Amino acid sequence: MKTEKNLSRLAAWRRVAAGLVLLGVTALFLDASGIARYFLGWLARIQLLPAIMAANLAVIAVIAVVTLLFGRIYCSVICPLGIFQDGVSHLSGLRSGGSRKLRFGWKPERKWLRYTVFGVFVLALVFGVHALVALLAPYSAYGRMVSNLLQPVWLWGNNLLAKIAEHYDSYSFYTRDVWLKSLPTLIVAGVTFVALSVLAWWNGREYCNSICPVGTALGFFSRFAMFRPVIDASKCKDCRLCEKGCKASCIDISSHKIDYSRCVDCFNCLGACKFDALHYRFGWTGGHKGVSGASDGQAADPGRRAFLTGAAMLAGTLTVDAQRKKFDGGFAVLKEKREPQRSGRLVPPGVGSPKEFYSKCTACGLCIAVCPNGVLRPSKDLEHLMQPYMSYERGYCRPECTACGDVCPTGAILPLKAPQKSDIHIGLAEVDYDLCVVNRDGVNCGNCARHCPAKAIHMVPKEEDSKLRIPSVDASLCIGCGACEYLCPSRPYSAIHVNGREKHLNSSEL
Repeated sequence: MKTEKNLSRLAAWRRVAAGLVLLGVTALFLDASGIARYFLGWLARIQLLPAIMAANLAVIAVIAVVTLLFGRIYCSVICPLGIFQDGVSHLSGLRSGGSRKLRFGWKPERKWLRYTVFGVFVLALVFGVHALVALLAPYSAYGRMVSNLLQPVWLWGNNLLAKIAEHYDSYSFYTRDVWLKSLPTLIVAGVTFVALSVLAWWNGREYCNSICPVGTALGFFSRFAMFRPVIDASKCKDCRLCEKGCKASCIDISSHKIDYSRCVDCFNCLGACKFDALHYRFGWTGGHKGVSGASDGQAADPGRRAFLTGAAMLAGTLTVDAQRKKFDGGFAVLKEKREPQRSGRLVPPGVGSPKEFYSKCTACGLCIAVCPNGVLRPSKDLEHLMQPYMSYERGYCRPECTACGDVCPTGAILPLKAPQKSDIHIGLAEVDYDLCVVNRDGVNCGNCARHCPAKAIHMVPKEEDSKLRIPSVDASLCIGCGACEYLCPSRPYSAIHVNGREKHLNSSEL
């Protein structure tokens, strides 16, 4: 009885920890105030693929050691996509008074699928096929679902509270724009949500153990975990309660074996056993009578070769408010601004160059979710599908804001202090004088010069002795923040727009 209570307590603590991690990661993507990233940003950095992309050897080593010691604890407690699937599976099990809890059963490992997907994923990493990497990466997939499907609902709720508070002369909340950043990314997020939910509803951890490349990678290590669930065949009554309760479908009672490459250490099997035939214990002992573990049928498993091959492949990768109308003075409807054609793509300060940025970005969308200025959005072009870029129709990159670099878990955007950021030139403003209201309407403006934080725009006489003045850009001072483009009154295209630089420069390099 004491053992059953301990096992039940262990499983309960595992669920509590997993729930807190899921809430924390979700809060990062829903963070309207920008506060969560200061306390919870580390949850993004301990995800395996972001750690690999950032070459964060400490995190990678800890995950590897923990997996070798205890199995795929990471998948059960740290990975938000895995925890999300557990939640869906649990809800499915509650149907019909909980009669569906014991609805699983042993399924052989789909090696051809697991290792094919893993091989394709590694090759995509090596050769820079970023759209495929982003599609398969579990953390990125969860981030896309939250930021594209849940964040708009969250912001609408925030805006409703802001309106209510404003009615009572309170400004505890402020409204946020809710807008469609990228239709292709929204479609991908929606399809991912539906597909994963259906799989988890009917088959538990099917995606994790047959498709997920991170799960396959950790499976190489968990085959040789030091501590693991072990079946005592001498006590087992073949009731199959553990097998039916295993959402990873990795327990084969007919042969009293467990496929540890797929086991995610949820501990459901330990609590299901009524005959004390399952224990979580040291599993490297050999020849223990009546006990089935790694030494019973696992030693000759070809997983050892898969482990070595996978480890080599991984080492190689380390090297190599709905739309609102806006009014001018409350009378004239302002046209929405359109994105101009740029001769160079804009990416955030702290990336070095677009090429360096996209080589490390996993398209999790966290930087897009936390950007308070509406500058970052997912790309629609196939080469960089779902990866972020910058545009200035809804705001500009304020020199004092460092949110994207603070939260990026892969090192694609390095964290910067405000003074450092203000010295980085990410683009250069260019004036289209045909669109400028000075030429078009014959009136003085100067909005771009007044609001340029770098003082890079000067108003010069349009012609000799003319009272009309037009903007002139000092290339040595322009940092590419986009304040001029955003605040230009010309519609639908701004008369001044920013082109991204091929390589970001600081003042000393100009």
